[in-house]
Amino acid sequence: MIVEVVDFKIAPEQHEAFGPVLKNAVQTVLSQAAGYAGHSVLACIETPGRYVLTVHWETLEDHTVGFRQSPAFTAWRALIGPFFAQPPHVEHFMVVDSRAPN
Repeated sequence: MIVEVVDFKIAPEQHEAFGPVLKNAVQTVLSQAAGYAGHSVLACIETPGRYVLTVHWETLEDHTVGFRQSPAFTAWRALIGPFFAQPPHVEHFMVVDSRAPN
């Protein structure tokens, strides 16, 4: 299992509109990708316009090849890209320890 962490910076005047668009893009595009295993969308309290998306992938290649090189990625970026104040920062992590909230 790999966790992709995406840090989005959205223009402050668009941050309220971005949340529903991101949620829709995850549900209609991202969650349909091969290897997708779950996600979280976080909106920062202290910094309006900052969102963090975590996506669980079965393998790194499910994201970097399967999704990023597919037509679905073009659709994904068409939905969320217009909101970016700057390109998102993306990194991949291996889970060392985890506990779901009760």
